[in-house]
Amino acid sequence: MENSFILYIYKYLMKQCICGDRLTDIVFMFEVHQPYRLDRRAYEKLLEKALRGNLSYSDLEEAILDQGLNKLVIERASSKCYIPATSIILENIKRYRDSWKPFKVSYSISGVFIEQVRRWSPKVLDLFHELASTGMAEFIEQTYYHSLAAFIPPNFDELREQIMEHHKLMNEEFGVEPISIENTEFTYNNDIACFFHSLGYKVMLTEGVDWVLGWRSPNYVYRSYLCDMRVLTRNYRLSDDIGYRFSDRNWDQYPLTADKYASWLAATPGDIIFIAIDYETFGEHHWPETGIYEFLKWLPGEILKWQHLAISTPSEAAFKYPVRDVYDVPPWSTISWADERDLSAWLGNHMQHNAFKMLIDLRPFVKAIDKPELTRLWKLLTISDHYYYIATKFGSIEQVHSYFSPYKNAPDAYAILVQALSILAKRIVEEIRENTRKVAYNIVLPEDKAFHFHLKENVYLGIKAHNVKELIRRLEEVPVESVIFHLHRGDLQAWFINIFGLRDLADELNKLARETMDVESKRRALIKILKEYFGS
Repeated sequence: MENSFILYIYKYLMKQCICGDRLTDIVFMFEVHQPYRLDRRAYEKLLEKALRGNLSYSDLEEAILDQGLNKLVIERASSKCYIPATSIILENIKRYRDSWKPFKVSYSISGVFIEQVRRWSPKVLDLFHELASTGMAEFIEQTYYHSLAAFIPPNFDELREQIMEHHKLMNEEFGVEPISIENTEFTYNNDIACFFHSLGYKVMLTEGVDWVLGWRSPNYVYRSYLCDMRVLTRNYRLSDDIGYRFSDRNWDQYPLTADKYASWLAATPGDIIFIAIDYETFGEHHWPETGIYEFLKWLPGEILKWQHLAISTPSEAAFKYPVRDVYDVPPWSTISWADERDLSAWLGNHMQHNAFKMLIDLRPFVKAIDKPELTRLWKLLTISDHYYYIATKFGSIEQVHSYFSPYKNAPDAYAILVQALSILAKRIVEEIRENTRKVAYNIVLPEDKAFHFHLKENVYLGIKAHNVKELIRRLEEVPVESVIFHLHRGDLQAWFINIFGLRDLADELNKLARETMDVESKRRALIKILKEYFGS
């Protein structure tokens, strides 16, 4: 009894003291995302639709995606997590809104999540609108498709597109202009951070990885290497206490109560404690009977009882405190918040790499065809979850992958993704056949498929053409000897056949190669043939 009384007095005094000049901000960020899962019956569904007439792009999308399962997951997660958890958070925001220490949160919501709740659970979207209207919730930028766009060449072009698409959605849906950003699953390196900074973002959120931090704490503001992007690093231990360990009865700290967790935060040194977890933690990963709703309900109040603790949003906290050091992550050592804190959750085995290469190889053709419906189909296959399901891990990490995957195993997930990619590839071939010249003229081919100019055998000029438009320009610039060398050897003809299937053009160039004329006249004739053929 005496010890309990002393402990009570100690906690009371701690909560009343300012602990010197120390002040710590708690930053909560909830990751809100649901992927579109793929359907193993895609070919069968396409056959059924084909018997009824021509296949539209909406037919293709509905065939590739398992919309029955997607609807089921959204409706289940809405009733178990999104609606009750958001209602609790709204209640707490309103409770402390007029106090000297309000309760604030931040959300990173994918575009494909918004699409699904708009279609199948509009009440969730209504609650997020209400959250936005309070002014106490910060909305974080991310890729629209929660995708691997950052790792698709060239030059972050796809990443820029998906960030801008998400930015437009956030503005139209919630009336906000985010200045804080995360890359999918907290993947981060110096190049990504500085690219986001070049787009105008001020704060980037990522994982507090031990081997990057070294002796340093995650609980401070850092700056990215080579640019002035402020970086908040997740305290993964305190985050995972809620996200993973909350309902684990074998955990030596079970049960985790709101006052216990608040006391841990109070005893943790630093300027900022950044807690980031999947939103599904509340009711979906930890079921309601575990007490997770009660924990969420009482946690803000327990935190705000401590005089030296406040709750802020990422952008507020990042500029409230000084930058303490540089967070240096080279591109070849990209980090994330998953598994071993690297990219191996998505790009760690041959199956994942093969599928991702197929995706990347299709992009130039999709861009050249330039049809919004086709582009959307391709972007849907950039969703990171498709590749996450193909991971081959062991032990507890493998159990986490299996928990999230709707498929039997990694090879099964790989086969279903490749099936979807092959359906997309077939439609791309059909589009190219209908307008081959437009595609050939506009496409931006990767390096290994570009045309490389030589002066003669084994004498490379270091000049290349990634499409016909560029090829015509190069033919006007390079030494005439290079033009004649490639024409007479049949390199140009082979390129047009192998890359674009333009055998008729190749035949015309073969006739030109056999013509007797001076080299400059032959160059001009070649360029004229190409311009007339492509209508340029």
